[in-house]
Amino acid sequence: MDIEQLEQRPDVAKLSEAVTQVKAEIGKVIVGQEAMIELLIAAILADGHVLIEGVPGVAKTLTAKLLARCIDVPFSRIQFTPDLMPSDILGTSVFNPQTGTFSFRRGPIFSNVVLIDEINRSPAKTQAALFEVMEEKQITYDGTMYAMDAPFLVLATQNPVEQEGTYRLPEAQLDRFMFKVEVKYPSLEEEIKILQFSHAGKTTHFTDEVKPVLTAQQIQEFRLVAESLHIEEKVLRYIAELVYETRNNKSLFLGASPRASVAVLKASKAMAVISGREFVTPDDVIKVLHSVLRHRIILTPEKEMEGSTPDDVIETIVKKIEVPR
Repeated sequence: MDIEQLEQRPDVAKLSEAVTQVKAEIGKVIVGQEAMIELLIAAILADGHVLIEGVPGVAKTLTAKLLARCIDVPFSRIQFTPDLMPSDILGTSVFNPQTGTFSFRRGPIFSNVVLIDEINRSPAKTQAALFEVMEEKQITYDGTMYAMDAPFLVLATQNPVEQEGTYRLPEAQLDRFMFKVEVKYPSLEEEIKILQFSHAGKTTHFTDEVKPVLTAQQIQEFRLVAESLHIEEKVLRYIAELVYETRNNKSLFLGASPRASVAVLKASKAMAVISGREFVTPDDVIKVLHSVLRHRIILTPEKEMEGSTPDDVIETIVKKIEVPR
């Protein structure tokens, strides 16, 4: 039995080496932002979409583009605007006068990595176009189902400060993102390095030098590796207790759904394999918990007036629930 288990051990070392190569390629251009890059890689391994939020100028879009460049798959970018229609995303029927028939012309959503820039600049009608494709990896048009090629990953950015001309994302839309990554300002030393790179003209040069590291086939294989990681029953219970507490917390008007529990599980496995381990620890759970939950919970009006944030409440829950040993 032991020999059989050893033969079935996932090839974590190969995956961890590939992750290091992806980080190195992105690091040619991006200074700092290690946490964001690690979460983006975890999302690829866990088959989840990512919402990236940060003020202008912190390399949200650039990092997403570089990540796509590290994967040898088709990439498309959609700039969301108030006048964008669902057909501009999904595609539309085009009449062929020679045959007298309509044919479906695919929109930019038909790609492996889709970058949606400023996702909160389009109204609810356009937002709804993403519901089916993000959850079920398919779209339905005129009664016909069109499946997305694997892997399929949506990276969306939004600006939390500028609210004029923006539309709040509905909760159902937010719940389809595995992570909400909040991008912070760089440290002083990192900003000095950014200036040095810019002064030397290295940023543009390195952007062209970023090379593909992973293929679609490798991503599918690595996802199977991440899924097969060992996780103890007590760690599973720990995840369930953390998410369950959000539904019974007096500071929250809305708690997280079971979809959040599954997202924490998948993300924890991805984070463990990125770290080169074949098993999940409570530290892996805590490492992804804020990014998985912060956009899925809603504070009570009283807590909002006090200036609390979802991260504050999540941190309180983490301290309340006993960590398994």
